[in-house]
Amino acid sequence: MGLFDQPDYVNAVAAFDTLLEPLVLLNQIQRIELEFGRKHTMERWGPRTLDLDILLFGDLKLNSELLTVPHSGIKVREFVLYPLAEIAPDLYLPDGSAIIDLVAVTDRRGLTTIE
Repeated sequence: MGLFDQPDYVNAVAAFDTLLEPLVLLNQIQRIELEFGRKHTMERWGPRTLDLDILLFGDLKLNSELLTVPHSGIKVREFVLYPLAEIAPDLYLPDGSAIIDLVAVTDRRGLTTIE
């Protein structure tokens, strides 16, 4: 996605429980990105040291200036769908879409698994 003349990168998906509210969690993960040297530039989808996204927040649907959950690209990004299906194959998105059904119709587009 984005620029094609950039180094290979690793995508991963993690699930965890939190007591933080969504915008507080967003603030915390953005702080982590900065600690790992992330520089916010005007270049969309360019190379970066770390990019953390909130894909889902339970069954919450939120569309604010700062945060949209479910993540707006969750249904079309192979590098999100495939690892998400690995850790949560029975997952249904808040709109009722089954993650396994979305994977079934999404091409890997060069995505490889690191063993």
